[in-house]
Amino acid sequence: MTDATQSAPASSVDGDDIVTLKARMPHPAFLLQGGLDALNGLSGIARSAGVSEALLHMLCLRASQINGCSWCVVDHAREMTEDGASPERIQAVAAWRDAPYFTEKERVALEFTEEITRLADRPDPISDELWSRMIAVFDRRQIAALLFEIGVINVWNRINAAVRQPAGQR
Repeated sequence: MTDATQSAPASSVDGDDIVTLKARMPHPAFLLQGGLDALNGLSGIARSAGVSEALLHMLCLRASQINGCSWCVVDHAREMTEDGASPERIQAVAAWRDAPYFTEKERVALEFTEEITRLADRPDPISDELWSRMIAVFDRRQIAALLFEIGVINVWNRINAAVRQPAGQR
């Protein structure tokens, strides 16, 4: 980490200093007129198709974990808490395949989120088999909403990673 992104310790945990991080620049969504409105508009579209907020928050958490976006990991874990999710369920999102806390519909959506987030990992990012499982549990409008939400969280993650936006800071 460079000196431009790190400052003096803020406090300590178990005798070890916690480092206070600073973003490289003001957040682009706030810096450019209309940036925040544009990103929020895309999320608003996703919320218009009847997909539960709780599911959207979980999918945003998973994409953010994959992308290493500390701001979004903390924010979406908080949203899941507000949705009433147990601490075990929130913690298990990162390892959902091996955890008993998720429905089949959630599992399909989590896999869909991972594959869209990792487009370059395979020649056909969304297999016909996964697509068939998606259309078995979601209608076309809901799939469209998921595509918008997964797309917008990936945009947020990439912006936050580029400017090194620390969790909990605006």
